[in-house]
Amino acid sequence: MTRARFDEKERELVLKLSEIIRQDPFRMRCLRALRALNVPQGYIGAGFVRNAIWDVLHNKATPTPLNDIDVIYFNSDELGQSKNIVKTRTASSFHQSPSQAVEQSVLLSATKEHELVLERELSRLVADANWQVKNQARMHLAHDHAPYKNCREAISYWVEQETCVAVRLTESGDLDVLAPFGLSANFAGTLSINPKHPRPDVLKQRVHAKNWLTQWPSLNVVDYPAK
Repeated sequence: MTRARFDEKERELVLKLSEIIRQDPFRMRCLRALRALNVPQGYIGAGFVRNAIWDVLHNKATPTPLNDIDVIYFNSDELGQSKNIVKTRTASSFHQSPSQAVEQSVLLSATKEHELVLERELSRLVADANWQVKNQARMHLAHDHAPYKNCREAISYWVEQETCVAVRLTESGDLDVLAPFGLSANFAGTLSINPKHPRPDVLKQRVHAKNWLTQWPSLNVVDYPAK
């Protein structure tokens, strides 16, 4: 359930998070469904974890409904397969070498086809969830970063520090947690800029668009003035 990357305080928070997740039948169904597919580095992240903690901090009797279930995984082999598709498609569509932008667009389109297959299978297993699946091996392309090494690195670039969290259910039934910045901020009830990749304007827009302060009014927004 825990690993050496967590200190004693963080291990206590991981245990607390595990209790929270296990008490939620819907979240457990989602985790079991993902485990059944056995995708490489398959985790459920973002609001799936973040919102569960916020609900507990606000003493909510029932979990706040999730707009979607953010599944992440890491399979660089799919990029290689997609590159072969790119070569085939571009060879038939262009009389000369296509631009890098066109190649990237076709590559992303081909890679997303794999993700849609997983979304359909997860929907078959848990039909009342809005599944959103993304292979993190391709996400560096969307942000013009160097290729990510794994899911842990990929989620370390998400907008809010508190959103940079993900969980999976292991074969032994333990809860494995990815938290590049730890869980202290989550349990402190803060909303803060990712210190590794700060985007204050994006954070501010998300806070207002998602109505987080209405749903969880005790949250404390840091790093920019709340309006």
